[in-house]
Amino acid sequence: MKFQADKSDAQTITGYGPGWIAVDKQNHETSLLVGAHGLLTEWNCASFEDLTAEHFEELAKLDAEVILFGSGSKNRFPPVAWLKPLIAKRIGLESMDTASACRTYNVLASEGRNVVAALLLA
Repeated sequence: MKFQADKSDAQTITGYGPGWIAVDKQNHETSLLVGAHGLLTEWNCASFEDLTAEHFEELAKLDAEVILFGSGSKNRFPPVAWLKPLIAKRIGLESMDTASACRTYNVLASEGRNVVAALLLA
């Protein structure tokens, strides 16, 4: 069997911890939207308790096949009614704690998938 180096141009989450996430070795201390194809922006939601339906309407405007929702230090699920804009556009959403979302994002991005991670720090 011949192995070949993976040459993905996708952004990579290179580290994370309480209160920070590093994307391509640059630390960020706010909630983030990170996309495999260049999206990197602050997400205007500081914590799970601050989430509203409008945050998921914003996510539905993104060009993604799947969104990984990192809900902070523990896995929490948004209300199903808030997911209607994503369902209407046939965008999948997986909810998990933020550390798991970071790891899963890297795997999917390295495979060339059109993935966006919506990552809450708190």
